Amino acid sequence: MANPTQPNVGFTPERESSNPEKSPIPPPPSFVASPPGFQPQKLHLQQDQTSSRSVKTPNILSPANGVSTVPHLSTPPGPPVFTSPVRPAAVPFRTSPSSPQPLAFSSATSLPTSSSPLQFSNGSFELQHQASDSIQDNVPLGESSLVLFSSHKVLKSKKQANVPSLGFGALVSPGKEVSMGPQVLQRDPHRCQSCGAYANIYCNLLLGSGQWQCVICRKLNGSEGEYIAHSKEDLHRFPELSSPMFDYVQTGNKRPGFVPVSDSRMSAPIVLVIDECLDEPHLHHLQSSLHAFLDSLPPTTRLGIILYGRTVSVYDLSEESMASADVLPGDKSPSQESLKALIYGTGIYLSPMHASLAVAHSIFSSLRAYKLNVPEASRDRCLGTAVEVALAIIQGPSADLSRGVVKRSGGNSRVIVCAGGPNTYGPGSVPHSFSHPNYPYMEKTAIKWMENLGREAHRHNTIIDILCAGTCPVRVPILHPLAKTSGGVLVLHDDFGEAFGVNLQRASARSAGSHGLLELRTSDDILITQVVGPGEESHVDTHETFKNDTALYIQMLSVEETQSFSLSMETEGDIKSDFVFFQFAIQYSNVYLADVSRVITVRLPTVDSISEYLESVQDEVAAVLIAKRTLLRAKNHSDAIDMRATVDERIKDIALKFGSQLPKSKLHSFPKELSFLPELVFHLRRGPLLGSIIGHEDERSVLRNLFLNASFDLSLRMVAPRCLMHREGGTFEELPAYDLAMQSDAAVVLDHGTDVFIWLGAELAADEGRSAAALAACRTLAEELTEYRFPAPRILAFKEGSSQARYFVSRLIPAHKDPPYEQEARFPQLRSLTSEQRTKLKASFVHFDDPSFCEWMRSLKVVPPQPS
Repeated sequence: MANPTQPNVGFTPERESSNPEKSPIPPPPSFVASPPGFQPQKLHLQQDQTSSRSVKTPNILSPANGVSTVPHLSTPPGPPVFTSPVRPAAVPFRTSPSSPQPLAFSSATSLPTSSSPLQFSNGSFELQHQASDSIQDNVPLGESSLVLFSSHKVLKSKKQANVPSLGFGALVSPGKEVSMGPQVLQRDPHRCQSCGAYANIYCNLLLGSGQWQCVICRKLNGSEGEYIAHSKEDLHRFPELSSPMFDYVQTGNKRPGFVPVSDSRMSAPIVLVIDECLDEPHLHHLQSSLHAFLDSLPPTTRLGIILYGRTVSVYDLSEESMASADVLPGDKSPSQESLKALIYGTGIYLSPMHASLAVAHSIFSSLRAYKLNVPEASRDRCLGTAVEVALAIIQGPSADLSRGVVKRSGGNSRVIVCAGGPNTYGPGSVPHSFSHPNYPYMEKTAIKWMENLGREAHRHNTIIDILCAGTCPVRVPILHPLAKTSGGVLVLHDDFGEAFGVNLQRASARSAGSHGLLELRTSDDILITQVVGPGEESHVDTHETFKNDTALYIQMLSVEETQSFSLSMETEGDIKSDFVFFQFAIQYSNVYLADVSRVITVRLPTVDSISEYLESVQDEVAAVLIAKRTLLRAKNHSDAIDMRATVDERIKDIALKFGSQLPKSKLHSFPKELSFLPELVFHLRRGPLLGSIIGHEDERSVLRNLFLNASFDLSLRMVAPRCLMHREGGTFEELPAYDLAMQSDAAVVLDHGTDVFIWLGAELAADEGRSAAALAACRTLAEELTEYRFPAPRILAFKEGSSQARYFVSRLIPAHKDPPYEQEARFPQLRSLTSEQRTKLKASFVHFDDPSFCEWMRSLKVVPPQPS
């Protein structure tokens, strides 16, 4: 089933010159239908980041990379809550941290710094005839994950830098929370009058005149005398000249939706749009999730409740003694007259929780199961009409129950659809049966209608999340555009139980900015060749203000921590300077309705040495960028199979271009500096994103779209699972995700992003006491690992040999067929086993045809790198 057009950005701009060298890696398509492509003119990207050592450290478990030190269970009551310490694996291989070694993003005054800062000389050339200086000649190594580059250094040679199989790029997370926030400036910024770039820490300055030189276009700019100083130390009082990242913030009553800061975050309403065509088992689970959802809401949250089937029922929250609703027909869009009668009537359809909690509970308790003898897929559901009514309620004036006044809601409103089946009635619907003679045309019309409705919601700062559950196919291609174009997500669940309930709570609680605009600028002929993420090209005409503005502008559909943009870049020519600069400007209105412009400037050193460049490559970031470029083209199962061959060619080409040929052999050795990259790519090739683990095309489509927009942390986990073995005493040891971890006396947690599996060995499961303790510890760890993840993954537990264990086995690298010396090299924990345990482990495996990692590499005529 074809995927609908999605508003992810994906483009390949035409260039005047191209690399004449042929590559086995097919270039990305010049037009991307899903997600659609847009082609800016020459796009000079600017992002600056200080260079840092390419230190590939072992994994450190912390809240920043996935393990929370404070357990928080938002699921129904389970085993006792405790924190299980995770013991780093005492082996010489490199584990897979959730966050790569970041580039330097720190302020000398407000952000944590390293005890051994890296020393840099200023990369900008000096101004003629006058002494110039940069504010900070060395930037201490700090912590940030807002921008992650695939390498911390850039090759000067165009031919070497533009090898497409490895590529160069960055992941940008505009809405990511910063543990120690950037410095805030409540004034207008100084910007280059030529290209529009912001003054920053790397600018050369003329202290006598206060002029500064732009790092992007090299032009001189005035500062209205602000930057005049006797020494550069005097300029440290300006945050933009002392930190690579800072925020310009403006507050004020600029929009009719502005409300006081004290209650603005909680004033944005949430409207639940609930499918009433559910059978008794599903309804029972849904009611439990809805009751728990109500109890989780802050008292000031304003809530609306709408049910839909053949009609749309809008519940009046002013009725305390009964569940009362106004009913609208679902076969067509509501008329303006009916909406006015509803909005200006006596009913209260949005009410704060402190005033209507009991009423909302009574409404959910009054829901009844579907009674007619009609198959689930054939029941009439007017989802489109219901969402239209929800948007009208959010936009129109509604009496505030607590104050009796009329006011318009603030931005960042949210509609959460709880769907158990397809939209088969009214606008945006499709026939019940695929065999309908006009189905293809009606599907195309429905997709377009849903897309327009999502865009209308986005224009009114409303995000639509669609949470689907049950066994009835929901026709994902029709519903996806509604969520995507509004800036929301579509998530599939097995049922309306635990995972659904957690996602319902997290969907409502996650903060989202609005009016997001991402500006990208680069120096030294660096081009952005492709952007993938939750946004669209924005045609911003700034030439009256900035005559030579070549920035790429991207309109962000929402500004959330769970999202990121992946940027692929190339160089137009050989780089002459010692540094290249990148600048990201993220403009948005935050949850308090303040206008924020976050500016991040990055400086990377340039090098001639290939080995020095390879040492600076961040394997995890490079693997995620490769995966997103690949998945962009894998629109269906057939494409996914083709992309596996592309992945193979990519590994062969990296070995050919950056590795070395073995003497008297046709084999090439993979670069030792990239020892972890091929294993990550192997996980991508055989995992759920490209492999055959997922069978239904709807599931594959949802997973693909989630991955293309996901943050780095979630993307990495979706590519390569993280394996943690339970040890006595409640500790955990991190191991490579190999099937050699399936030891009968152990319990193993496997975190694969959207799924977390708990596997209990047969020998352990036979001991009831030990098994219960291990399961409780694993369950708690799984909840800690995914405490802030959205969508919340499903957590499945099963025993060795059970039918469900296949989900676990299929995601591990099959290494049981490798020779013992290779097994020990890549899975050193084996050395701690006795000969009897190893014999038992070997006998437990069922042999099949899937190649191991080493067998796959050798089939490509590439010698696998030794573990680092």
